[in-house]
Amino acid sequence: MRANRTAVLNVVGLTPRLIGAHTPRLRRAAETGGLMRVRPVLPAVTCTAQSTYLTGLPPSAHGAVANGWYDRELAEHHFWKQSNHVVYGEKLWEKLRAARPGFTCAKLFWWYNMYSTADWSITPRPMYPADGRKVFDVYSHPPALRDEIKRDLGPFPFHAFWGPLAGLASSEWIARSAEWIEKKHQPDLSLVYLPHLDYNLQRLGPTDLRLADDLRAIDGVAGGLLDFYEKRGVRTLVLSEYGITPVRRSIALNRVFRAQGWLTVKDELGLELLDCGASKVFAIADHQVAHIYVNDPVLLGAVRALVEATPGVARVLDAAGQRAAGLDHARSGELVAFSAEDAWFTYYYWDDDRKAPDFARCVDIHRKYGYDPVELFVDPALALPKLRILGKLLRKQLGFRMLMDVISLDPSLVKGSHGTCPADSGEWPVLIGTGSADAPIEAGAVHARLLAACLG
Repeated sequence: MRANRTAVLNVVGLTPRLIGAHTPRLRRAAETGGLMRVRPVLPAVTCTAQSTYLTGLPPSAHGAVANGWYDRELAEHHFWKQSNHVVYGEKLWEKLRAARPGFTCAKLFWWYNMYSTADWSITPRPMYPADGRKVFDVYSHPPALRDEIKRDLGPFPFHAFWGPLAGLASSEWIARSAEWIEKKHQPDLSLVYLPHLDYNLQRLGPTDLRLADDLRAIDGVAGGLLDFYEKRGVRTLVLSEYGITPVRRSIALNRVFRAQGWLTVKDELGLELLDCGASKVFAIADHQVAHIYVNDPVLLGAVRALVEATPGVARVLDAAGQRAAGLDHARSGELVAFSAEDAWFTYYYWDDDRKAPDFARCVDIHRKYGYDPVELFVDPALALPKLRILGKLLRKQLGFRMLMDVISLDPSLVKGSHGTCPADSGEWPVLIGTGSADAPIEAGAVHARLLAACLG
């Protein structure tokens, strides 16, 4: 007996409050299929939320304690890694395959999408030739899938997936890839990632009136998929990972630690680089959560007291607090800080912008010591920024080395963030299509509902 064929549309940033006049298709889906508010897992960030949805486990068990972490053995930080081996626990499609032999899954742009056991997968993955170039591309399984889908759909619009040009084109391409996979392979489960709302929710904040255009746009993309799957007899659910709250201030814990003499910074070619392995204390920042690694255990109490006294910090979890929150994992910091809803953590550690590392002004999601939403903005202080960018691209095409250093270092540009649990459940993520309930469900319970929907 074949399981129900199901598609899960991950509409990033969607909350009950955003569903309304500007999202008629999503509103109709909620009215007909039911809407449930989801209490977000902590931290409420992409990798953690997706891993909890796909395994039913807390971060203490699946290991995705944030979008990045510090490896104490290698003395290196890791951000936005892509191997599915990072996530412990049996995945949704693996449980379904055990229950229904032959069950198939397509995983389209959900994270940790390399080397998984999904039957078909596509994920953003540049190529890095030895000459220092960065060639935008995607990675796929099976490998031949990459060239086949690019031949039919054109190249993935990588610049629209993240950075100053991030916008609708990436979600549109992913939606078309989902239709392409469905037509060719008819997977039993399609996991489809639609990130468009995430961009301006962070740039503008969730209360900005200009967000109406983004809501209408993503409603069109999601609505098109709802129609497409319905015609093919595929049940479609809509899910989101977190809600984004307005922010008005940022917190630079590494600058606080530097002022105490706990941070080690080394000079490299006249710029400052954070040396995590040599530092007594440092933070890996990620939206509204910061993992604080204390290499000198004698300082633990002093560090906690200092962080708790830092404006914008709402709470600090020690080992016992992390156990209670389901965050006690080897990848977690000795302390984990959460900001107030109107604040977020930057990774900044330099005191003079002239000493900032060269990657600070670039879109560089792996090298930075934290997630950097300022990458969504071209530096407003730059004169003729479009001409500057075109000039740099021309140098690249001519074979010269260049640095696309056009990103601002002003964290006040960011107007929305996520990672903590908002007090108002109207700002929580949603699950649409598995019925309604007055009481919210926990993030870990989403997994069981996805299982039930697929098994029928």
